[in-house]
Amino acid sequence: MTGERTGGREDFRRMYAERLGTVEDCLALIRSGDTIWCSNNYNEPRLFFSRLHEIAPRVEDVFVHKSRIGNYPFMSDPAMRGHIRFGNYFYGPHYKEAQAAGNCTFFPVDLPNYYRTVAARRPWSVFVAQTSPMTEDGYFYLGMNQTFETELVRDALEGHRTILLEVNPRLTWMNGAARIPVAAVTKLYEADMPEDTTAPIVCTPEEVAIGRLAAALVSDGDTIQMGIGGVPNAIGDFLLQKNDLGLHTEQFTSSMATLIGAGVITGRCKVFDRGLHVGVFADGTRELYCFLHDNPACVLRPGSEVVNPFEIARQDHIVSINTCVEIDLTGQVCAESVGPRQLSGSGGGFCFTLGAFYAAHGKSILALTARTKKGVPKIRPLLTPGAAVTHPRNYVDYIVTEYGVVNLKGASVRERAAALISVAHPDDRDALRDAARELHYI
Repeated sequence: MTGERTGGREDFRRMYAERLGTVEDCLALIRSGDTIWCSNNYNEPRLFFSRLHEIAPRVEDVFVHKSRIGNYPFMSDPAMRGHIRFGNYFYGPHYKEAQAAGNCTFFPVDLPNYYRTVAARRPWSVFVAQTSPMTEDGYFYLGMNQTFETELVRDALEGHRTILLEVNPRLTWMNGAARIPVAAVTKLYEADMPEDTTAPIVCTPEEVAIGRLAAALVSDGDTIQMGIGGVPNAIGDFLLQKNDLGLHTEQFTSSMATLIGAGVITGRCKVFDRGLHVGVFADGTRELYCFLHDNPACVLRPGSEVVNPFEIARQDHIVSINTCVEIDLTGQVCAESVGPRQLSGSGGGFCFTLGAFYAAHGKSILALTARTKKGVPKIRPLLTPGAAVTHPRNYVDYIVTEYGVVNLKGASVRERAAALISVAHPDDRDALRDAARELHYI
C-alpha cells in the first residue's frame, strides 16, 4: 500500500479506476453488526445516507455515528428498529423525529473526547465520507472538518478497515484537513451535488443588544472563540472596532472570515500559533468556504487538540463566547436541552468555559436572550426538570442578556441570584425574587 502511494500520476489514476464503482456497490459492503463512522457536517456522505435504508431488510444491528446535519429515511422510519440505528454527541434539527421513532441515541461527552471514549467502548469497521476530488499526488481531502477525522483516518489505515468515499467535485478543503490515500480506499463513487451551506444569519434587536454588551468585554489583543447563531454573529459585528484579535475556535464562521478580512483578527498577540487562525471545522456560506480554501493563515487542527481545556488555557487572554438555553439562580447553565429533550450537545462549549476559567486573563461569556421567542423566561429559579447541566455553576463567569452584564465568578449564591435577577426580563424579576426567597437564596 505504501509503495503504491509513492507511484506516479498514472498509478494513482489506475488505482482510482480500480476502486471506482457505484453507491450500490458501497452499500453492498455493509454487513450486520457493522459500526460505521462518518466525517462531520460538510463532509457527511449524503448520497450514501439517502440510500442506507434500502439495506435494512438484509442487515441487523448496524450502528452509524453521523453528524448533526442531514435528514435521511433511515433516521426516522420506525421500520429501521433492530436493523439500523444511529447516534451522536451533538444532535441536529432533525433528531427529534428520530428520537420519537426510537432510532437514535445520545452520547453525553464533550467534542474532544467523543471519538476516543466511544470507539474504545465499541470497535468499528467502516469509515465513509464525502471528499473533494483526488489530487495529483493521490489523496482525497476531508475538506472542512477535523472534529475527529485525523483519528478516524489513522485508525482506518492502521486497522485496514473498510473505507468508502463519496467523491464530490464541488467540495473544497483548507489547510490541515485530514486526507486519505487512494491506495487505502476500499470502494469509491462519484456524486455531484451542491456543498452543504448555511443561510446568512439575520439578528434580532435583542441579539444586537447582547452583541454590543458582550463585545465590550473583549479587549484589543484578546484571542476569541465564538459559537454560531444570531448572538455570536451580532457580537462579530461589534468586534469590527477591535484591534489585533486572535482566533482559537471550535468553528470557523462567516463572521470570523469578515473579521479576518477586515484586519481585526491578526493573531499577532497570541501566546502560540501567532499569525495563524486555528479551528476544528467550518460551517457557513459558500463565500466562507472560498475564503478558507488554501488560505495559509487559516488552519484546521484536531478537536482533541484545539478543544482541550488545558490547550485553551495556554492562550492566556482567551475570551470564550457561547450561547445557552437557560440558567438557574445559582448559575447552573443548560445549553443543550429543553428539560429531558436533547436539542444539541455540549460540543466544545464547556471545554472553552473551563479553559478560559484557568487562563491567566481568560473570560468566559455565556449569552442568552432573557426570554424565548414564545415569551418563556430563560433565567429561572431552578432549571427545567430533566435539563442537562452543560456548564457547572463553579466555572460560570460572565452572563449577558439584552438587559445587562453580570459576573458570577467568585460570587456567593446570594450574590448570584441578585445579579441574575437584575438582567432578567423586567416582567420576570418580581417572581424570581419571590422564588429566590422561598429557596433561601436571598
